[in-house]
Amino acid sequence: MVMGEKSSHENLLETAKADRAVWLMKFPPVVSRSWQSLTDSTRPLAKVVLSVDPLRSSDDDDNSSPQFTMELNGNESENVPKRYSLDMSTDFIPICVFSQTSQGKVSVEGKVLNKFDMKPHNKDIGNYGKLCRERTTKYSTKARQVQDKKKTVPVKGSEMKRTRRDRGEMEDIMFKLFERQPNWTLRQLIQETDQPEQFVKDLLKELCVYNNKGTNQGSYELKPEYKRSGEEAGPG
Repeated sequence: MVMGEKSSHENLLETAKADRAVWLMKFPPVVSRSWQSLTDSTRPLAKVVLSVDPLRSSDDDDNSSPQFTMELNGNESENVPKRYSLDMSTDFIPICVFSQTSQGKVSVEGKVLNKFDMKPHNKDIGNYGKLCRERTTKYSTKARQVQDKKKTVPVKGSEMKRTRRDRGEMEDIMFKLFERQPNWTLRQLIQETDQPEQFVKDLLKELCVYNNKGTNQGSYELKPEYKRSGEEAGPG
């Protein structure tokens, strides 16, 4: 009973920080990659600069509100912008931030007070556009290479997409193919009929014999009874 009470207490939601104000920020993928590349975990990821014009009245226009700018640290690439404007929004559904430890303990980390969207600062927007174009070209080229590879390498599972014909219709097609030439490989018959491999194998078991040796090794030919019926029907 004591153990049960302890377990229930451990699963309680920790709410000590529920009233703490936090920011919710949406940032571009280049920023995430820049932060992940940092090797010094003690170094700040970025610096946020708050700018306020004390001479401008709050009734003038939207520019009178505080302006937020973020400056990244540890950015080595020349095309990745270092400065970003933070567009603040307070018009959103109230959101709380939660965390969970590896032991499963869940805590409320705070309530979102402001929501920010990051975009490159005006003077860096040109470099950012260049970076986006380079990334788009890189991934589109990679996608084309993958597609070409798929075309040249046969995928066994793709045969499951073939649509089965009526069995009687397929038997007629098989007889006509063996009238054209006496020996066929399994792969040739699949290509000629455009049918699933297992379906063709089932038909071959009933209609044909497999050549294990000789000049036609590895191919199929009609069983003798079907050959005779074909020869008798041919001249008549």
